[in-house]
Amino acid sequence: MNDTLTAPLTLERMRADVAGMLGEAPEAVGDDDHLMDLGLDSMRVLGLVLAWSNTGIALEFGHLAEHTTLAGWWQVVQQLQARASAGA
Repeated sequence: MNDTLTAPLTLERMRADVAGMLGEAPEAVGDDDHLMDLGLDSMRVLGLVLAWSNTGIALEFGHLAEHTTLAGWWQVVQQLQARASAGA
């Protein structure tokens, strides 16, 4: 059984996934670190978007492209999760 489709995306999962893309430990990725300065490029971001959109939120590349930090991305995800649970 795959809970990925129903489990909400968490900040911890986002941090771990970003760190994995960078070949780093999750602790190496701070909330306010500039992710592109850490080495995250647009192709890796697209991979993250595809993986995270499987959690049931309507996440698109443009949502994340507007922000450069994990904290910014998390705010976007929280907004999308709230919309999804409200049925909007």
